[in-house]
Amino acid sequence: MKWRVAVDRAVAPLGLTHAQYALMASLHGMGRSGLRPSQRQLADTTGLEALYVSKLARALEAAGLVARSRDPNDPRAMQLSLTEQGRDVTRRAIKVVQGLLDQLLEPLGGQGSPRTRQFTRELATLLDAPLDLHTENDKEQS
Repeated sequence: MKWRVAVDRAVAPLGLTHAQYALMASLHGMGRSGLRPSQRQLADTTGLEALYVSKLARALEAAGLVARSRDPNDPRAMQLSLTEQGRDVTRRAIKVVQGLLDQLLEPLGGQGSPRTRQFTRELATLLDAPLDLHTENDKEQS
């Protein structure tokens, strides 16, 4: 939560929220790889709900930062891409967030330090662990 709040504050002068930044930075990275993802693909990449991605994409389109168009291979799907203005804002936001990341990881020796690499591996292990959505209390009541 502390990270999300810090990113919200840092990207607010650019007119973005943390969620919008996450969507745009992911879209930026996918676009640089030559991809023009659907809203569903972007939802899968970001871990955000598809309905939320759709809502964010519409707001970013209204702000002139994202373009939405029908997928020629699936008329039900919308493809997303950054506009020129969206690429500019995203590049600036990435620099701001990288500065925050530098600050956050400084106590571990910075982004490239062995402690940070170990910390990153341990976080990835935790994030990859499946979660049982049913608590013991739920199981007892069943």
